Order: sequence, then C-alpha cells, then structure tokens
Amino acid sequence: MSHFSQIKTQLRNLPTLKETLSDLGMDYKEGPCSVRGYKGMTQAAELVIEQENGYDIGFVWNGVSHEIVTDLQFWNQASSVDRFLKQITQRYAYNTILQETSQQGFNVAEQQRSEDGTIRLVLQRWSA
Repeated sequence: MSHFSQIKTQLRNLPTLKETLSDLGMDYKEGPCSVRGYKGMTQAAELVIEQENGYDIGFVWNGVSHEIVTDLQFWNQASSVDRFLKQITQRYAYNTILQETSQQGFNVAEQQRSEDGTIRLVLQRWSA
C-alpha cells in the first residue's frame, strides 16, 4: 500500500516551475529522479525537493499538470502543506504573468506587496 499522496495543481510549465522554486530559495533535483517515501518506496518525478528526514517532495507530470507527490506523514518543511502550495502557486502565477505580458510588449511599471502577501502589478506598453 502506497503512502504517497498526490496533490493536484495548476502548474503546467516545467521551466516556470523551476524558476518559481529557485525564486523561493528551494533547492531541487531535476529528473527523472525518485521521490523517496515510506519503507524505501519510490516514485518517479520530474523535480524532487529533498527533505532532511529522507522523505522527498516530488513534482510529477500527470498529462495535464505537475502534481505534488509526497508522504504527508513525513512532511518536513517550515510551512504547512497548504502554505507551501499557496507560496508556489502565487509565485508561479507571478512568473507566468511576467513572461506572458513581456512577450506582448508590456513592462512592469509598478509593483507593490501587501502585508497579507498579495502582489499588485501595474504593467505598461508603449505603442507608436
């Protein structure tokens, strides 16, 4: 019986996911590599964050998005699973917005981060 949990996400672009993890200061291994779990069980993943306790957090492509795969019983991060997912999702969205709008000729004119963690972006594009 597998102890791995799969957490659905909307993380579709692997390069953006890598950039997001780097932005958040998370070290990761690029795959294919194995997510280590309970009693030596493993699962293949594209990216793996190794935890100090020997149980990993992986990102596995399911055909639509990169799911988080981990043994929640051995979660060993500074923040809860929900907070971890929110941080990654927010930064991923931020990076995606910057990439997409840059391709359309927009630049960041203003950026504000609120106390609650929300980010307000003002983008501009000059046309002739």
